[in-house]
Amino acid sequence: MHLGSLYSAVASFLDARAHGGRWLLRIEDLDRPREALGSADSILQTLQAFGLQWDGEVVRQRDRNELYVDALQRLQSRDLTFECACSRLQLEDESRYPGTCRLRAPAPGTATATRLAVEPGLIQFSDRIQGTFRQDVAAAVGDTILRRRDRVFAYLLAVVVDDAAQGVTHIVRGADLLDNTPRQIYLQRQLGLPLPAYAHVPVLTEPDDSKLAKSRRSVRVDVGQALPQLLTVLSMLGLPTPAVLARATLAEVWDWAIGNWDVGRVPKRLNLRVNG
Repeated sequence: MHLGSLYSAVASFLDARAHGGRWLLRIEDLDRPREALGSADSILQTLQAFGLQWDGEVVRQRDRNELYVDALQRLQSRDLTFECACSRLQLEDESRYPGTCRLRAPAPGTATATRLAVEPGLIQFSDRIQGTFRQDVAAAVGDTILRRRDRVFAYLLAVVVDDAAQGVTHIVRGADLLDNTPRQIYLQRQLGLPLPAYAHVPVLTEPDDSKLAKSRRSVRVDVGQALPQLLTVLSMLGLPTPAVLARATLAEVWDWAIGNWDVGRVPKRLNLRVNG
């Protein structure tokens, strides 16, 4: 974990606890070949070291393939999908998927991805932090992938299915996923699923607007410095803590933060100056 991922986790945890809700933990490990050995266990240990306690069992997407197959088949039965043989190389100069395979079926035996046929129309929602956001998904990205050519389900389908299956009502996450939200809403509507409320905390950036998580100076989370790092994150979330909490326990800090949480104080943008 890096400071940006801790920042999002703390915001999500506080929002759930301040409203008497449950905080659910899901390991999104669809792409098994790219998963670093032991990374999931390391994340769980780090969250626990910072006092972040989740409710219920940890859900792992690698165990939920049947749910994704069922959702895909429901869309296919209504002719809302099509098979696409286009490679990334073929599409690298396109700003959006141009619909190449939508009306022209690939040759038999060709490896294909499954795409959702997206119709024009504006998707608009009110984000609890970023305000009104709108996007014409068809114009922005075109027909989106639901299952890749290697048969791995896409993030888009998996999170929409999992959010509904887990009864998620509120989502707090990084603003790097803000423009992905209308695509999720479009798919939720196609599947007849409930729409959660969204809140996107700002992505931590350096002064030049480069994403901190992608920077060579990305700040690592240090469980040995859990208290001062947690206090730093709370300050960045619009919760500057009283000086006395610098000598408090993690439990005491969490009690204070939950009691003082206000999503309206979270900044829309945030630059983090990093030394080094």
